[in-house]
Amino acid sequence: MTLHRFQGFRPEAITFLENLRKHNNRPWFQAHKDIYENVVKAPLGELILRIGEAFRRFAPEMVADPRISLYRIYRDTRFSRDKSPYKTQVAAVFPVRGLPKNSGPGLYFHFSPDEVLIGGGIYMPEPHLLRAVRERIAARPRDFLAILEARSFRSTFGELEGERLVTMPKGFASDSAAAEYLRYKQFLFAREFPATIATTPRLESRILDCFEKGMLLIRFLQKPAFKSLAVSRAREISHLPDTLR
Repeated sequence: MTLHRFQGFRPEAITFLENLRKHNNRPWFQAHKDIYENVVKAPLGELILRIGEAFRRFAPEMVADPRISLYRIYRDTRFSRDKSPYKTQVAAVFPVRGLPKNSGPGLYFHFSPDEVLIGGGIYMPEPHLLRAVRERIAARPRDFLAILEARSFRSTFGELEGERLVTMPKGFASDSAAAEYLRYKQFLFAREFPATIATTPRLESRILDCFEKGMLLIRFLQKPAFKSLAVSRAREISHLPDTLR
């Protein structure tokens, strides 16, 4: 079944997030939860399905499923000084099929009263994944640089973003053609748009355009992610008793 084009969120969705920012507490949210469910969450689920339909054309390996992609609005406050219970932005993530949701490369967007942000990459890779990514960059620096320097990527996202080390990580050559990227601890790309785009039909086309232009980097990153996952699973199996292997 072909879905109708997403027409954008109703303006009430932005108003809801603005008010949630002012009244970030459980009593207020519970009193307005039906607005969140009907004006924010339900349309976001529809948009995720639309994106999934488009993925069949240019990124069939990406997952777009409301049960997986839609981030909860509830904050995890266990280790945070900020005990506000709710997020004031609405977000969705699109992982690579076969990789953990938040441990490999993926595509992402969110909207808030301040902005729409569309991008992707790897946010917080575990050490073994980070090393695998660095090893692939070191082995294929020209391929990596060609992606980042392509006109479509650079004009859309600009420079690759992310935290980085001050010095070269151990075991990697400082004279590599992609040496500066071997110091990265995150590999992120993103583009910001005005929040008002979220309430228009242009939102869907902006998301799909950014996602399509980011897929070359996602595909470069997913290979070391699968390699890292295979190594991790092999280690887990090696520690099992013989009767469970």
